[in-house]
Parts: sequence; C-alpha cells; structure tokens
Amino acid sequence: MNRYPLWKYITVAIALVLGFIYTLPNFFGESPAVQVSSAKATLKVDQKTLARVEDILKTAGVGHEGIQLDVNGVKTRFANTDTQLKAKDILERAFNPDPSDPQYVVALNLLSASPSWLTAMNALPMYLGLDLRGGVHFLLQVDMKGALTKRLDSISADLRTVMRDKNIRHAGVSREGDRLVVRFRDAETRDRARNAIADTQPDLTVAEQGDGSDLKLVATLKPQAQQKIGEFAIKQNITTLHNRINELGVAEPVIQQQGADRIVVQLPGVQDTAKAKDILGRTATLEIRMVDDTPGALEAALAGNPPFGTEVYTERGGQPLLVKKQVVLTGDRLTDAQPGFDGQTSEPAVHLTLDSAGARIFKDVTRDNVGKRMAILLIEKGKGEVVTAPVIRSEIGGGRVQISGRMTTVEANDTALLLRAGSLAAPMDIVEERTIGPSLGADNIKKGFHSTMWGFAAIAVFMILYYQMFGLVSVLALASNLLFLVAILSLLQATLTLPGIAAIALTLGMAIDANVLINERIREELRNGMPPQAAIAEGYERAFGTILDSNITTLIAGLALLIFGSGPVRGFAVVHCLGILTSIFSSVVVSRALVNVIYGRRKKLTKVAIGQVWKPETVAVDGQK
Repeated sequence: MNRYPLWKYITVAIALVLGFIYTLPNFFGESPAVQVSSAKATLKVDQKTLARVEDILKTAGVGHEGIQLDVNGVKTRFANTDTQLKAKDILERAFNPDPSDPQYVVALNLLSASPSWLTAMNALPMYLGLDLRGGVHFLLQVDMKGALTKRLDSISADLRTVMRDKNIRHAGVSREGDRLVVRFRDAETRDRARNAIADTQPDLTVAEQGDGSDLKLVATLKPQAQQKIGEFAIKQNITTLHNRINELGVAEPVIQQQGADRIVVQLPGVQDTAKAKDILGRTATLEIRMVDDTPGALEAALAGNPPFGTEVYTERGGQPLLVKKQVVLTGDRLTDAQPGFDGQTSEPAVHLTLDSAGARIFKDVTRDNVGKRMAILLIEKGKGEVVTAPVIRSEIGGGRVQISGRMTTVEANDTALLLRAGSLAAPMDIVEERTIGPSLGADNIKKGFHSTMWGFAAIAVFMILYYQMFGLVSVLALASNLLFLVAILSLLQATLTLPGIAAIALTLGMAIDANVLINERIREELRNGMPPQAAIAEGYERAFGTILDSNITTLIAGLALLIFGSGPVRGFAVVHCLGILTSIFSSVVVSRALVNVIYGRRKKLTKVAIGQVWKPETVAVDGQK
C-alpha cells in the first residue's frame, strides 16, 4: 500500500544528488582575479594574449592559481587581493605602455572558486546582486534632443540629394533648431520640392513660409517619428553598453531602461568606478571613407608629409593605411549588419543593409570608384581604427552591401557586431552614481543567511516536537526543497538579491504548510479508526488536492508580481514562483518516499510516531461503555 515503484525512488535519489551537486558551488566562494580584454575594436584577445600574460607574471615572480581564456578575455586567479592588485599594476604597465592610448582593459574581477570538475559539469554559483556583492550603480540620461539633432542633420543631407536627383534648384538647406529650412526663389520650384519631399521623407511635416523671392519650406519631424527615434536610441545604447561592459568582466550586469529617456546600469563586483565611467561614457562613430592608393602617397605620409586631405590609420594586422578625410557615409545610414557567406566563393562575409539615402549615396560612390579600396573606420576619442578595407568590385545598389575577403568566420561575426553596435545612437550623461562597498554586501549576505538558518531551525524544532517521526520527515523534505531551489537558481544562473533571500525565507515558511496538512490529515484518519498503513495512504491522497489548490492560488499572485513588477519585485517573484514549484515536489513526493522507506515494508504496523492522536471518547449505552 505504501510502496513506490523502483523508478520513483530512483527519480527522487537522482533529483537529490543533482540538487546537491548544483548547490555545492555556492559554498566555495570567489577568488580574486584580473581580466585582460581588448579596448580596441580591431584588437583580438586570443591564445597569444594568454601566453603573454603568463610570461609577464612569471618574469615578475607573481604566482597565480589558474588562467583561462573565454569570450570576454584572459582571466587569471590569485590567492589573495594583495597579489591581485600587484598583478594588475604589472599587467597594466606591460599591456598599456602609453596610458593616454590604452590598447587593453586590465580590470579587477572575481571568479568562482569551485573545483574544475564542478565547473566542467556547468555547476556554477548563483550571481550575487549589487546589494550582496557590492559594486557601482549608474543612472544615465540619454540626450534625446541630441538624437533628434543627429537625425535632422542626416535628413538635411538626404534633402540635398533629393533636390539634386530631381534637378530642383534651391537656395540652401539648413537646420534651425528642431526644424529644417529649404529656401527657394520662386513658388513653382517650391511646389515641386514639396511634392518630392513628401514622396521621399514620410516622417516630415512640411509647411510653406515666406513671400516674394524669399520662399521657404519648413520641415519638422512628426511626433510618431520623434518617438521612434527615441526608442531606437535607447535600444541601440543598451546594446552598445552590453558590449562595452563585457570588457570589465562583470558576471551579471543589470542594464535596463527606466522611464522614457534613462538607462539604469548596475555592475556587481566592480569597485573601480573611474574605469567603469570611462568605458560607459565612450563615444564612437562609424565612418566610411575612400582609401588613397596613389603611388608614393603612403610613403610620403609615413615620412611626415601626408597629401592634403588624407590621414594615416592602421589596418587589422598592423599595416598602415592612407585614408581620405572626406566621409562618404556614417553609421547613421546603417540599419543592420549580419555575418554570412559569399554566395559565389562561400567565404565568410558581412552583409550590410543601408537606409534609402545611404543606398543612393553608396551606389554613386561605388560606381565612381570601381577597383579602389574603401575603408570602414570606428572613430573613438578622436582616434580611428580600420575595421575592414575591402576593394570595390562593381557598382553596388539596392542598399545591400557585402564585405568579404581575407576574413574568418569569427572575424565576420566580430565585424558585424562592431558595425551593428559599435557606437552610441545618442550621447548620455551620468546623472546618478552610487558605490556599494563589498563589506556592506558581505554583511547583507550574513544577515540574510542567518535569518534563513534561524527560521529553518525554529520550524524544524517545532515540527519534530509536535509530529515526532513525521515531523522529522517534514524537516528533511523542507531541506530538500531548499536544496532544489538553490540548485535551480544556480543552474539558471539567476541573480540573487536581498529580496530573493527574503523570498527563500518566505518559501520555507509556506512550504511546511503542505506537510502540516498531510500530517493532520493522517491524524484525522487515525482518529476515525483507520489502520496506520491505510491512514498514511489516505492522508497523502486527500491532502494533495488542498495542497495543489493553495499553491496554485499563491503561484498566480507570484506570476502577477513577475509580469507587472520590476527590479527588486521581479527578483522576489522569480524565487517565490520557483519555491512554490519545488515545494510541491518536496512536500508530496520526497516526504512520501521517506515515509514509505520507514513504514512501507511493515506488514503489521500498529502505530506510527506522529504525535498525540486525540480520539473521541466512546458514548455509554445501556450502562456499558
């Protein structure tokens, strides 16, 4: 009656073992580390960089406890923070001999101290939020006016192109504040221009002004277009910030929109506020220029006498390149960049998509410069890098551009990422900055751990005293619930915050309710005279419906918090919902398995240790009891 089939016992055993394995990494703590990553768009961190780090530390006599290469850079562990700081200074001087032009980002970091066999199983500790680990919090204000100005400047260039293509004479196109003004000398030309603008620029509202020989068309962006530009600026900036924060090696940064024009950035574990501000505040622009391949021009430039209107940049691989100063296109015209393959040669390539104005400009440029090289540059802090410099094979129209030749699949992916999210769509200012020290985070962890531990201990004492053996089973089921919850959070690589710890403590209090219902139901069946084996089976069967109903209603409330909440509320809701699901399994399946192991094989079971069972007294009939 009270026996599980073998597969159920095996399932429970496997679940407990896996729960223990994936919970274990949280007890090993973290090791101080130093991360070396690239500060340049075209500079790669690879095995050569790892070997260089090893050689530098070995020469300096600085020992380490492990070194690894991942997508973010080279990470080296150290025994203590003193060695970590010493190694950072040594690597900083070696990798960035010119502080004014850093080639690499050398940042302090924290890595999990879990054994390699656990890491190989993808058993990693939970991420700790800003309130538990310490770090920096920034609130960034996106300059929406700057984004609109940038867009208007781009549209003004489009209007000049439209006028030239339609052969419409005008007296100048200028931007005055948040509007574009096109001047004409006669009304007929102005009417033709208005129709042309209406056909090619649906985002503009155009009005006529002026009289006599000073006739104007005044164009402003429609409200819907302004909103769309703002939304794009926020989205693009968040994507770019994600790419930049990878340089700092932050395990689980929080980057999210707040309100209409602000972005919240939280970097747990980062204490170097100055470096974080420097990386977040960088402004980069994408430019397409023509390469000057005139014989002898590059040699003259390298000798200090560059031809008029040219500059020297460095290609990937370190080769100098002479590039014209005139900008053909900017990154504003680029709508998408995706890695792929050349349809003819099957070589890795990057496929670009330009907007309508960019497509027209690019078609004209490629038609006039077949056989010449075109450089795509990333300009940052007044210094440029050549991302790639392909040869123009033929005229390219339609707004779809392919860059291929001499690149690997990895380089194609990297180039596409750089072109797609290499620069900020709008300037940003830091309006709020907070630094939370690691000591405060450690104190929060200590208090949260103690609150959970003492809450668990109080529940355990009460249950064992009140329900005896069944109380002990309930406590073991509750412990397995905590084990499953922490394991799932670790497996999902969730971020644990103070509200999350509060949700764990609350989950423990709620999870024991199911076992109380089961125990009381078994007591009730015993009071009604049912044999112990039947009472146990009936107690679990009849209590399950009540347990399921109560947990579903609580889960609905938790899902509402998860859907409509934000920030700390969502963190609480995630742990709360997961805790409800694990509690159903542990309180019903795990506890039943334990009870079956203890009592299930006893054929003549006369009593069970479930505390005092109060039976109603029998009523006297005909003088007999």
